[in-house]
Amino acid sequence: MPMLNLRITPRRAALLLAVVLSPAALPAWSANAAPPAAAVVPLDRVLAVVNDEAITRHDLDDARRLVLAQLEQQKVTPPPADVLDKQLLEKIITQKALLQYAKESGIRADDTQVERAIGRVAQENKLSPEDFRKVLARENIPYAKYREDIRTEIVMQRLREREVDTRISVSDAEVDSYLATLKVQSGGEAEYNLAHILIGVPEQATAAQIEARRQRAEEALRNIKSGGDFAQVAASFSDASDALSGGNLGWRSGARLPTVFAESIRAMKPGQVSGILRSAAGFHIVKLVEKRSVDEPHMVDQTHARHILVRVNENTSEADALAKIERLKDRIDTGTKFEDLAKISSEDASAPKGGDLGWVNPGDTVPEFEQAMAKVPLGGVSGPVRTPFGYHLIQVLERRNQDVTTEHQRQQAQTAIRQRKSDEAFEDWTREIRDRAYVEVRLDER
Repeated sequence: MPMLNLRITPRRAALLLAVVLSPAALPAWSANAAPPAAAVVPLDRVLAVVNDEAITRHDLDDARRLVLAQLEQQKVTPPPADVLDKQLLEKIITQKALLQYAKESGIRADDTQVERAIGRVAQENKLSPEDFRKVLARENIPYAKYREDIRTEIVMQRLREREVDTRISVSDAEVDSYLATLKVQSGGEAEYNLAHILIGVPEQATAAQIEARRQRAEEALRNIKSGGDFAQVAASFSDASDALSGGNLGWRSGARLPTVFAESIRAMKPGQVSGILRSAAGFHIVKLVEKRSVDEPHMVDQTHARHILVRVNENTSEADALAKIERLKDRIDTGTKFEDLAKISSEDASAPKGGDLGWVNPGDTVPEFEQAMAKVPLGGVSGPVRTPFGYHLIQVLERRNQDVTTEHQRQQAQTAIRQRKSDEAFEDWTREIRDRAYVEVRLDER
């Protein structure tokens, strides 16, 4: 079922730390001309080695330039240069280890998939492809660099889906327990806007190492209590991947609160900062930025639909998938039942049910699918519809306006619990891959 909503923002993709050699490192003369005698050519230097790949000074400089631009836009004072360099180098090391694992596992994104993802980003920002390129140029983001960042984003997403998300399950009992907890909370369903600081503790750390990390967490907390800006302290102290965005976690429902500080957050008021909280990953400090209640009747326009999916992937090319879906459409037009074809031809979990998706709510499917489905008349069948998953045929059976408060609450609860589990599992899995990699750091060498 096409439930995944792939959303890649320009800023998010631009901050993915893909390894690119800076053009500034290249000589400024042509291949046929001798360099001027006084020309100074900056030398690159290896700062770290991850398995058999090097990370250079130019890689770090490129990453720093993008992050400093982001911090300036957010009006956040950057941490000291040495602290920033260590944070960025660790990000690059971790990402390189993950990308190496993805490559070994056969996970990739071809040029067609990358261009389609960029097209969706432009469309979501209500920009033509040409205007979107101009926006990137204004932000000093080379289009070729942006394409590779998007490619990295897609690979990382697929890696997470395969290694983590497919192993996450949510039981009815967990949903029932979550909803029961909400009922006893004043105001019903609550969502929390959070920021956090993580002082990481390595696996198998000694008692002395743990104590040193605890003292660093206490130093960070003292800075906050003495009036320091939380975002600035996070940028300087936190080991989390979101440190340079002020430790911002965004809005989380109760079920998506990381287990380690869920109880503390529920007892806090907006603006308050927690004490030091311990987890397997290290020491945490959490700030509750805002809190809101979301307990209202939920009326939606639902569509009862079927679909047939032909996937585009490593085994099926774009052209082959389109040709197959067009042949299926011809068979439906000449009298073959939609559900019969779905059972034998659809590459989706709904195939055994004749492609039946049940009642679909707004937002349940990716935008391309939802927009196409809205244009199909009752009883009609769409032409080929391209989404991130491949090509679809969509048949609309019924439409209705429905009070789905109960169903919506259960779906939201299930989604929130799944996301929390996924976040925690991916963090643990990422740390495991990073720890398994051979890493040699030379940042402090001169």
